Amino acid sequence: MTIRHHLSDQLLMAYAAGDLPEAFNLVVATHVSLCDECRAQLAAFEVVGGAVLDLCDLATMRDGSLDACFARIDACIDAVPQSRVAPRKRAGVLPAPLADYVGGDLGQVKWRSIGAGVRQAILPTGKGASARLLHIPAGQAVPDHGHRGIELTLVLQGAFRDDADRFGPGDVEIADQATEHTPVAEAGMDCICLAATDAPLRFNGLIPRLAQPFFRI
Repeated sequence: MTIRHHLSDQLLMAYAAGDLPEAFNLVVATHVSLCDECRAQLAAFEVVGGAVLDLCDLATMRDGSLDACFARIDACIDAVPQSRVAPRKRAGVLPAPLADYVGGDLGQVKWRSIGAGVRQAILPTGKGASARLLHIPAGQAVPDHGHRGIELTLVLQGAFRDDADRFGPGDVEIADQATEHTPVAEAGMDCICLAATDAPLRFNGLIPRLAQPFFRI
């Protein structure tokens, strides 16, 4: 797998610092499990973060703070993608952090049709952003749209093209408010992507705009 489109340093630093919403964390963790370059960069940022913490002044903690911290960790650990561990061999289409998150591979995904053969599965994540799996038939286009915020799209199978470039397995497209595009899945293989957005998309066509509230895009 040759990955040409990587995560930005800003995203990797925010991930290392724990400043991203859960949906973005899932995309970052999944990409890092596939990409040696981003995994090494993330490790470097984590080392820098640890060094900064070592230089901070100590704070007085209340009695029971440690127990309370462990209790909070125990309460949410099952919902956190296992992203800091060494990458495991892929048994299917979904990389290990995402497979752990959905409880298996594509056979466990509960797809919902959103028209023109495109299917999606919204994943349960916390506030601040939403995550979904997209299954786009080979040769099919996604409606022309812009963005009100940030969208991260990680290709898991197949490939798609838009006005900017081609994105294949492992590639991440980072779209923002300046991005207007019509992604088209390449012929030959259906395209499966993991996408996370922190604001609704801005569709240019009337029908997609009318359907948008029902599909939570």
